[in-house]
Amino acid sequence: MHEKSLVGSEVQAQSAPAGTATAMIASGARRVREAISRVIVGQEQAIDLALVALLAGGHALIEGVPGVGKTLLVKALARAVAGEFQRIQFTPDLMPADITGTSIFDLKTQEFRLVRGPIFTNFLLADEINRAPAKTQSALLEAMQERQVTIDRASCVLPPVFVVFATQNPIEHQGTYPLPEAQKDRFLVKIRMGYPAAEEENELARLVAEGEPPERRLAEELSAPVLNPDELEQLRAATARVRVSEAVSSYIVNLVRQSRQHAAVWVGAGPRATLALLSASRALAALEERDFVLPEDVKTLAAPVLEHRILLRPEFEMEGVEIREVINTVLETVEVPR
Repeated sequence: MHEKSLVGSEVQAQSAPAGTATAMIASGARRVREAISRVIVGQEQAIDLALVALLAGGHALIEGVPGVGKTLLVKALARAVAGEFQRIQFTPDLMPADITGTSIFDLKTQEFRLVRGPIFTNFLLADEINRAPAKTQSALLEAMQERQVTIDRASCVLPPVFVVFATQNPIEHQGTYPLPEAQKDRFLVKIRMGYPAAEEENELARLVAEGEPPERRLAEELSAPVLNPDELEQLRAATARVRVSEAVSSYIVNLVRQSRQHAAVWVGAGPRATLALLSASRALAALEERDFVLPEDVKTLAAPVLEHRILLRPEFEMEGVEIREVINTVLETVEVPR
């Protein structure tokens, strides 16, 4: 399914002249987007949501069938921002220490030495995260929330820029373990990556036929980064200063609270969802070169932010009710501020 970009919609026509800070954010994000687009054909909405997570300082859960470019998106993003990239292939026999690291005894020094795991990086790709049991999945919880890891009772701080992108296949259930609700709540957004449009798939086939597969384009087109981690930190600080009016803030709270009261909902979104929707809306406004959040920003991001935080009642699931339908109903129910 072809998905349009979140940025550049009719909302932009309503925006006021952007300040220096928001212009700087939009300029930096535009450079990153253009760099990624030289590698990935299509998937504009997925790219925009990845940028929203990056600017808001959050993590992203990427869901899609094999072959749509989930891993390639994260690799390209890490290359564009000059960040260190680590990939962990989650399997049933993966242990928490394989992610966080452990202490080993050094025979030469007769002391224990800390061996850091792949979690000590800027961009961590947790590939097929639902293939590992909950014990291993939980190794990411402290890192995602506190930006630190505890190894043998010692706390180790992670880099200032630390983003987890976890992928999962929505159609495979054999040999998989559902993500705990507490862990899903740590992801700022859920990014759905669907099949490309016909013209995009034709373009991809043409590039491969001409000897330009995505992996080669990744190496050639992104040989030099367009942003460094220090610049990203500045963009994040500027994003946090995007204004959210009291009316829009109340609108966000009402949306999240209404999600808990829908008849089909067993467990609704919690307070962390309110904060996530607020920070993500700030990032989207900044991408639009606005220094204030509009209700349209909130409506655009409601599904990506809330979908993975809501559980439906079994009887409604059996009737074929989908979470996005519930979210759309909530958006129609809650009054939009003017």
